[in-house]
Amino acid sequence: MVKSLPPRSAVNVEETWNLNDLFRTEEEYNAAIEQLESEVASFEERFKGKITDEKAILEALDGYASIMGKMVPIGTYTSLSHSVDQTNDEAQMRASKYGSIASKLGSQLSFFTSELSEVSSELLENAMTQSEEYKNYLEELIRQKPHKLHPEVEKTLAAFSSVLNAPYGLYNTTKLVDMNFDDFEVDGEKYPLSYTTFEGGWESETDTEKRRAAYDAFHAKLREYQHTTAKTYDMHLQKEKTTSDLRGYDNVFDYLLFNQEVDRSMYDRQIDLIMEHLAPHMRKYAKLLQKVHGLDEMTFSDLKISLDPNYEPKITIEESKKYIDDALAIMGDDYLNMIDRSYKERWTDFAQNAGKSTGAFCSSPYGVHPYILISWTGSMEDVFVLAHELGHAGHFYNAHQHQNIFNSRPSMYFIEAPSTMNEMLMANHLLSNSDDPKFKRWVISSIVARTYYHNFVTHLLEAAYQRKVYERIDAGGSVNANVLNGLKRGVLEEFWGDDVKINEGAELTWMRQPHYYMGLYPYTYSAGLTISTQVSKRILEEGQPAVEDWLKVLQAGGTKSPAELSKMAGVDITTEQPLLDTIAYIGELIDQLVELTEEIEAAQVN
Repeated sequence: MVKSLPPRSAVNVEETWNLNDLFRTEEEYNAAIEQLESEVASFEERFKGKITDEKAILEALDGYASIMGKMVPIGTYTSLSHSVDQTNDEAQMRASKYGSIASKLGSQLSFFTSELSEVSSELLENAMTQSEEYKNYLEELIRQKPHKLHPEVEKTLAAFSSVLNAPYGLYNTTKLVDMNFDDFEVDGEKYPLSYTTFEGGWESETDTEKRRAAYDAFHAKLREYQHTTAKTYDMHLQKEKTTSDLRGYDNVFDYLLFNQEVDRSMYDRQIDLIMEHLAPHMRKYAKLLQKVHGLDEMTFSDLKISLDPNYEPKITIEESKKYIDDALAIMGDDYLNMIDRSYKERWTDFAQNAGKSTGAFCSSPYGVHPYILISWTGSMEDVFVLAHELGHAGHFYNAHQHQNIFNSRPSMYFIEAPSTMNEMLMANHLLSNSDDPKFKRWVISSIVARTYYHNFVTHLLEAAYQRKVYERIDAGGSVNANVLNGLKRGVLEEFWGDDVKINEGAELTWMRQPHYYMGLYPYTYSAGLTISTQVSKRILEEGQPAVEDWLKVLQAGGTKSPAELSKMAGVDITTEQPLLDTIAYIGELIDQLVELTEEIEAAQVN
């Protein structure tokens, strides 16, 4: 049975992350802010109006890198301490206060990129020849030149950054602080409900009556907040559209894809091919779930159930380490040492508590170590999620060792490749360990239900919906709850067809994801998994040489474009073939599930 969540103060400290590696005390944190403010003031006094030659450019870059190095841990501490308990007044006030401070510092520092942008490209190119360390940063600056505004405008925009970014904070406050769920009732018995318990338990509950009752209660509460959440989202969209126009982009898509270093065709291809070619495979999977569970009809509320819930083992946090170590051993000793440290040094927040952010993420502050947030329920899905987040951690652990603070982060398009790679390695390892049909079906269904469903269905359907939203915004329109509900329902019905009933409440799914406040992020999950699926096949076939190539990709950080990074790993994402191959592979996995189910059922009859 799913239990109600305790307050943060009641959870086991050993299941929480150790933020002392960022700052040991509040006094140390406040002193770091004072030092940062002083350094920014000195930087402004020394360089404002004086960046006129190669020597000044390189000295200013040294100073700017130092400031960024101090800003990162402060921002990370502020964000992480808030993310584990958004009901905590102290964390709320700290986040609000630092938001204002960061806006002020951003405004003071805005002269730097503005003045560099006004320097001739020839002078910037000369500076590049004198410093390999800052070559990528200066190349990117030249690429951004056409979209830079007058220095005073840039300064004003930077000063307003905390206000302009407020919709995301408002979304989280509505979702995690104001939205309190009532218990739901089945056969006279009441059960507790929250965002975390629904997404981490009730959504995949094997008892159909309880699952559907939880679904109805959860979405009834969402519906109460739909208009506030829609207005919050529309504010964010209008900000992006205005920024796109001000900076001279042809459309909001070009603006949002610019920093991803991919063109519109790669974005559209990812959505269009999956909507067309993956849908038939996933409908077959849905019908298999319906058959195995003997459901009267297959509804949207049934899509997250396990194919064989009785086979699902409960896994402790400690036990998860052996699964992950064994699966990722092929990555080498240094990678395994990082994983070992993550457990020993409490890099991960496993606890379940009220007010904690939903889902999972990895934050990788430069100069410290990664931090992972997850709410541990003890399912195999948690092991896959943890392996996924450790993929992000391993990416930046490697990149930070080989790149400076400007060069360590790759395009968002590529960001989910290292994380989903770890899920593929986990699946391949489990599959190699047994020929038992029930075990194989359990592993394959875990891959389909967790890795591919999550990245190729959940997030891709977000992306298809998001594209429709931006098309509306780009045409000068706006959105409200009714519009968003209609767009979301339309995408779900297009993908699932007549094989899945899109029951009432499914249209509110847009309210659940924070990704919509992060640009064109949702489609990148399937893009990353396309890359990692193909590279994991290479690793299976070639072994160590493919692993070495992949480690070099991780170490390259942001020094290459997504296409260049993929090419280093042996995948050509400039064509549609890797994506089509990955979709075909998902189809093969689902066919195997059907065959294994028939084999298991035949054995039970005999």
